[in-house]
Amino acid sequence: MASLPEGKRGKPGLGAQPARLRMFRTTAFKLSMVYLAVFTIFAGFLILYIASNTAHLVSIQIREAVDLELKALEAQYRLGGIRRLTRVIERRSRRPGASLYLVTNSAGERIVGNVEALPASVLADGDTTMRPIPYARLGGELDDPEPHLALARVFQLSGGYTVMVGRDMGERERFISIIQRSLLLTAGMMVVLGMASWLFVSRRVMKRIDSVADTSRQIMAGDLSGRLEVTGTGDEFDRLALSLNGMLVRIERLMSGLKEVSDNIAHDLKTPLTRMRNRAETALAQSGEDAEYRDALQETIEDADQLIRTFNALLMIARVEAGSSTAEFAEVDAVELIRDVCELYEPLADDAGVGFSLNAKGTILIKANRELLSQALANLLDNAIKYCSQSEGEGEIQVSANADAGTVTISVADNGPGIPEADRERVTERFVRLEASRSKPGAGLGLSLVTAVAKLHGGRFELDDNDPGLKASLILPAKGGSVGSGPV
Repeated sequence: MASLPEGKRGKPGLGAQPARLRMFRTTAFKLSMVYLAVFTIFAGFLILYIASNTAHLVSIQIREAVDLELKALEAQYRLGGIRRLTRVIERRSRRPGASLYLVTNSAGERIVGNVEALPASVLADGDTTMRPIPYARLGGELDDPEPHLALARVFQLSGGYTVMVGRDMGERERFISIIQRSLLLTAGMMVVLGMASWLFVSRRVMKRIDSVADTSRQIMAGDLSGRLEVTGTGDEFDRLALSLNGMLVRIERLMSGLKEVSDNIAHDLKTPLTRMRNRAETALAQSGEDAEYRDALQETIEDADQLIRTFNALLMIARVEAGSSTAEFAEVDAVELIRDVCELYEPLADDAGVGFSLNAKGTILIKANRELLSQALANLLDNAIKYCSQSEGEGEIQVSANADAGTVTISVADNGPGIPEADRERVTERFVRLEASRSKPGAGLGLSLVTAVAKLHGGRFELDDNDPGLKASLILPAKGGSVGSGPV
C-alpha cells in the first residue's frame, strides 16, 4: 500500500492517546480553565474590595470614638482637674473591651492608664494627629518580641499633662487575617469545584463526541443506516444530532434512489442499444435490398430517438429539481393553457377510442413557466390515454381546473386501472414502472417530471383514487399565493 506523503500524514499517536490525556486537549478543559481564572480573579477582587473598605470603615469608627473620648476627658479635666481625670480613666480602663489610656506628667512619668509605656518621642514631638503608635501593655516592655500597635491620638492638657487615647490595631489585623483566609478558602473551593465540573463536562462531552466519531466511521465504512445518539435531554447535542440524523436519512434515501436509478437506466437502455447493435449486425451480415437497409436504419433511428428522449427527460428533471431552468416565470392563464394542451391530445384520444371532456371555464391566473407546466400536463394526458385505452369498457378522461383558497388545482382523471395506494409514492420516482413486462413505450420518467415541475412552482403533485381509475392533481399557488410542498 502506498504511504502518504510526509506533509499529508496526521500527528503521530494523536488518535491513540489515552482518554485522560485527550481530555486535556478538549475545548471543555480550556473553557473551564478560562472560567476558573476569571471567577477566581473576580472573587479575589471582590473579597479584597470588601476587606479594604471594611478596614477603612473600622479605622474611621476608631478615629471617631477616640476623638469623642478625648473631648470627654478634656471636659472632665476642666471640671475637676487631674484627680477627676484620673478617677474617670481608672474607671473606664476596667471596662471590658476598654480603649487604651495613658496620662503622663510633664516629665513623661506615667500617672494613670492601662498602657505601661510609650516611646518618649511620641509624647515629646507634639503631634496630635491620629496615627499608629507602638505601646507596651501593663507588665510588658516596648522591645517585646511581639510589639503592639494602637491607632491613637496624643493630646496636651494645661499643666503639662499629656493624654493618650487609642484602640489596639490587633482587632483590625485579625479581621484582615480572617478575610485573607476566606480568600484562600474561596479560591481553593473554586479550583476544586472548577476541576470537578470540568471533569464532569469533559467526560460527558467526550462521550457524545466519541459517539459521533463511531457513527461517522460506521457511515464511512459504507453502512448508511448509522445514526447519532439522541439522549432526549433536548440540549444542543441532541438538536445537532437530530439535524444530522435527518440529513443522514436524506442521504441514505438519495443513495438508495441513485442505486435504483442506475439499475433502471442499465435495464432500460440496454434493451434498445442491444436491438440497435443486433439490427446493424444483421443488416451487414445479409445481402438485402436497399429497402431492407432503409427499414433497418429507420428502426435504428427510432431507437436512438427514444434514447435521446430519455436523456432529455433526465436532463430536464435535473434542471427543474435544481431550480436552474432558463425559462422565466410569467403570468399564465391556466384555463387557456389547459385548452391548448387538450387540443393537441384530443385527436390522439379519439384514435385510442377514449372519451375526452374539459371542465375549465373563465380565467384563472397563475405565475408559472408555461413550457414546463405544459409539458407536465402533457405527461399526465399521455399516461391517461395510454392506460385508459387498455381498460375494459369505454375509456373516459376528464380534465378540470378550479381555484379555491389561494390555490389552483389542475386535475386529470380517468377510469383506467389506476394505481394501488401503496405504489402511488413510488411511481413518482425516476424509472419506476409498475408494468413488470415494460411492454408499453416509455421510460418511467413522466411522473418524476410532473413532481419536479410542481415543486419548482411552489406546489405539490397528488395521486388519488377516482373510483374507478386514477385522479392526478397539480396543486399550484394562485397568483400572489403560496402552497406548502407536501409529500407526494
